[in-house]
Amino acid sequence: MSEFSVRGTRVVVVGGAASGTAAARLLAERGARVTLTDVRPAIDGQDALRLIGVDLVLGANPPDLLAHAGLVIVSPGVPLTHPAIQAARQCGVPVLGEIELASRWLRGRMVAITGTKGKSTTTALTGRILEQAGFDAPVGGNIGTPLSSYVSASRPDTIHVVEVSSFQLETTDTFHPWIAALLNVTADHLDRYANLQEYARAKARIFAQQTEADWAVVNADDPQTLALASQGRARQTAFARHAAIDAGVTVDHDWVVEVAGGTSTHLVHTSDVRLIGQHLLSDVLAAAAIARLAGVSAEAIAQAVSSFRGLEHAMEWVDDIRGVRFVNDSKATNVDAAAQAIETFEPGLVVIMGGKFKGGDLRTLRPRLASRMATVVAIGEARPLIHDAFDGGVTVVDATTMADAVRAAFAAASPGASVLLAPACASFDMFENYAARGLAFKAEVARLRVERGEGGRIVTTA
Repeated sequence: MSEFSVRGTRVVVVGGAASGTAAARLLAERGARVTLTDVRPAIDGQDALRLIGVDLVLGANPPDLLAHAGLVIVSPGVPLTHPAIQAARQCGVPVLGEIELASRWLRGRMVAITGTKGKSTTTALTGRILEQAGFDAPVGGNIGTPLSSYVSASRPDTIHVVEVSSFQLETTDTFHPWIAALLNVTADHLDRYANLQEYARAKARIFAQQTEADWAVVNADDPQTLALASQGRARQTAFARHAAIDAGVTVDHDWVVEVAGGTSTHLVHTSDVRLIGQHLLSDVLAAAAIARLAGVSAEAIAQAVSSFRGLEHAMEWVDDIRGVRFVNDSKATNVDAAAQAIETFEPGLVVIMGGKFKGGDLRTLRPRLASRMATVVAIGEARPLIHDAFDGGVTVVDATTMADAVRAAFAAASPGASVLLAPACASFDMFENYAARGLAFKAEVARLRVERGEGGRIVTTA
């Protein structure tokens, strides 16, 4: 099959965030005539893009611009139902995503990881394990660096570790991972998908182009992931904290072990896992399962896991002030992720929750909060929904800013208790993204420390 070529093709990139600008640069390098369009009046790096010949149309996404293109690359934040995208498709213009575009030119193999929650932690840890084992294993995609930025440096022996979201998978066509992992599927992004089934179908596209020579890594504790993976052709291996499995990675007493052919191999002692929350142990199991398929030794897995402190904004310890622990889980942007975070803590918990609601049932959190005698500090657009969900069963107080939320949470917490940022919502009503929200939380905790006369502290991340 001939190599995919865009030389001389008029390509329109829709969306000027990190993945869009990376795609525009890659396309220009490959000889395309590139136009990047964004509804914002200015984007980061716009002068550098112009210098390499990329035309910019800012402040709008004109439908005619896309309809007359030879190819459209759409950023994951732009839904395929956007009128300009629909108009292009009706004119027969191919519409691809940045992940799909980059994958057509990458050399080496891909490990792709998706799921409603845990994919960033699993992706980062997988990359660290493979690096510990001596592989060239750049990490990117939905986490950190766009995949397009790795194309020119990729080699036949590279293993690309790629986090992929449902939005990115929607626009895949030939995307073909050697190892594809589906961690879990629970209600999320129901502000964009008609129902859970539509969302799950988008996730299942990670398996669509795999063959019998590839591997699907699935969560045996989540029957839906097993059902979705079974629709593909790849061989399967499992990971599980609770379910019994014949082949894959699980927990046996205090050890993470690989089971195969009736025997088990000790990989890492659970006491060496440095992550807060038992639910994050599933991410360790998934990363270990991927690593074993790639031929990594138990020793390399143990060394990487024991040095891994997790990701910023994912069950991240921030500080202890006068006996109150502060934990940042700003990445808990849906109800199920917030539930798993909440279940990690003992009674006396205070949760900062709210933002732009994406769907799901907040009422499922009520018994978890009530059993922990929790107080909720509600922020953002979702405040009325939080009051309705918890009315009468859980104490809810309102805050209009992160500064007010942190101080209200501290006032409600007793010594020995924890304050958890677990929003169960997206951030876009108050912040640019979940990271900006987490940074605001950490900054206010640092200010609180100074206000309480305990001096400053520098918080480092993994």
